[in-house]
Amino acid sequence: MSAAARPPAGSAVTASHAASERREAARFLLMHPVMTTAQYPEEMALVRRNAGALKSTFATTLGYTLVIEASFARLAKAPLPVDAPVRPARRSNGGDFTPRAYTYLALVCAGLLSPSVGEQILLSQLVEQLRADAASVGISIDDALPERRALVAAIGLLLDWGVLAETDGTVAGWSERHDEALLTINRSLLPQLLARPLYTVEQPDQLWAHDPDLPAQPRRDLRRRIVENPLVRRENLTESERDALSRERNDITLALGDAFGLELEVRAEGALAYDTEEEMTDVAFPSNGTTRQAALLLLDALVDTLHPSAGAEALVSGRPVPGVLATWDLVADNLEHLAEQNARSWRSEVISDLGRLRAEVVQVLTSVSLATATVDGLVLHPASARYRPEPVRSAAKPRALRRLEAPPGLPELTEPLFPAPADFPTPFMRTYHD
Repeated sequence: MSAAARPPAGSAVTASHAASERREAARFLLMHPVMTTAQYPEEMALVRRNAGALKSTFATTLGYTLVIEASFARLAKAPLPVDAPVRPARRSNGGDFTPRAYTYLALVCAGLLSPSVGEQILLSQLVEQLRADAASVGISIDDALPERRALVAAIGLLLDWGVLAETDGTVAGWSERHDEALLTINRSLLPQLLARPLYTVEQPDQLWAHDPDLPAQPRRDLRRRIVENPLVRRENLTESERDALSRERNDITLALGDAFGLELEVRAEGALAYDTEEEMTDVAFPSNGTTRQAALLLLDALVDTLHPSAGAEALVSGRPVPGVLATWDLVADNLEHLAEQNARSWRSEVISDLGRLRAEVVQVLTSVSLATATVDGLVLHPASARYRPEPVRSAAKPRALRRLEAPPGLPELTEPLFPAPADFPTPFMRTYHD
């Protein structure tokens, strides 16, 4: 190669660094779809440097719209299917938003959008406006402490997003003692909170419903499911999405790896994209804490008791799905036994109320798609087998056979997650991450 044709020294390193920067920015946006320069100055600088590439990546890979301005970035995600795990807004203490808190969130945003509101507002004025708006639509509001805490949760979420900032005083002080607080409003970000303009909808539920006028895009919808869900169940995919998963595994793997640094795994019962760096998740599991430890140990105990095998099915809403049913009596017995074993290390207020413990454990397992609650009990998805403390291992297949059965680096499409019969044991990893 002549000197004129030779690429500049370090060009490969520069390109690799640029790609790494784009992935880092894209990963952060997936985790923080509303971000401001005041809260995340370094990350916003990274996003602005890669603005064009990021907008293109999200639009082509997931069909998301990315708005980037001087003071904020807003990634507007499209609605997920109804079978996707629920992702509620959360309070500062980690608890889920109550219906009342959601009501306050809508009322606060409506009040802030009022033409009479400037760049700043006193909290007392905002509360007065909120109560007037609520009364106009027949919503009753009192000054009881639970009501104030629900309002603080709504305002706290806007503070976390950077829509509001506490300029003088604190919202928490108003909740407990009615102390005054002065709030500054990010007026350019506030209208961007809704993914769709209000004038395009007639009913509230249309805000999170799929637009019927948009053509179906199975490949894009499949990528979106895989990125946003802890586990994509094959039975929940449309025929077109299943076809795309079977035919275009390599392309999907490359796209998700290049754009977001995710690893794709496809099995007979479904697919998942996991993060080897264990960062891209809003529900850490396995993790510390009484509830998550109980959930992990319960999975192990139930799988050990039920001995599910490859091809096991259970009924969910009258439909057979991959998995095994653990009756509520079996769940309760195992949780009671686990609570006794871990009485010294688990929170006393939780283990003294086994009904509460069961509810919290079920919520964790359903949130990561590892279980489905039914009238008869808990249906464990085959991916539950990945959380056994001792992995099952089998002899490696000859290299030539592996090449014929699956592309290099990808698991077999038909390999199940529950162990196969004893003569053909199936290996599985110890854990995976959403």
